[in-house]
Amino acid sequence: MATSKFVFDEIKQYKTSPDLIADSLRKAILSGEIKGGDYLRQEELASAFGVSRIPVREALRKLEAEGLIAIYPNRGAQVLELSPREVQELFEIRVALETAALRFALPTLSSQDLEQAALILEELERETEVGRWGELNRKFHLALYQPCARPRLLSIINSLHQEADRFLRLVLSAIEHQNRSQQEHRELLEACCQQDSEKALGLLQVHIKEAGELLVAVLNREIHIS
Repeated sequence: MATSKFVFDEIKQYKTSPDLIADSLRKAILSGEIKGGDYLRQEELASAFGVSRIPVREALRKLEAEGLIAIYPNRGAQVLELSPREVQELFEIRVALETAALRFALPTLSSQDLEQAALILEELERETEVGRWGELNRKFHLALYQPCARPRLLSIINSLHQEADRFLRLVLSAIEHQNRSQQEHRELLEACCQQDSEKALGLLQVHIKEAGELLVAVLNREIHIS
């Protein structure tokens, strides 16, 4: 990895820590600045961040736990690339876990929870930077799931969203899909406001499933072209 390609201005203003290093690298991976297949060398990162290898090693372990990289003995850390089949499985898992989280959350969704989700949705609708769409999409969904009071389930869902974010840019950059996705978000939020569990769960299932199918189709097309 050529570290000169990447800019870490945001952490130069603060005391460097494993969390800040992980945040900076995660942002670069999700934005596509660091691409799938790239290697992350501890010595290069330590030099770029102006730290020893210890906080870099801890940051890389965090990213490995999130499914963004793999650490190989004697080879270092590599940003993972997902095949269309793996992406399909990822979204199948998302359907199962997120519908479960919403089912648990719906009985205790408060007006404050719904207002928070609505505010995030408004921010998402105003956002013009494609790189932030995935982050705001994740926040919107998690705002609806948060009342499920199952922190381990929420942690897994959060990791799945982060793993999918860099691939979702491929389809979210298409304005037609972004508009459709936003309409589905509005319908999902309305169903939650109405406490219509059956409709909300059905909308969520279709929303995630169709996004996964579209992404798999895009990845298959790119593989065929290449």
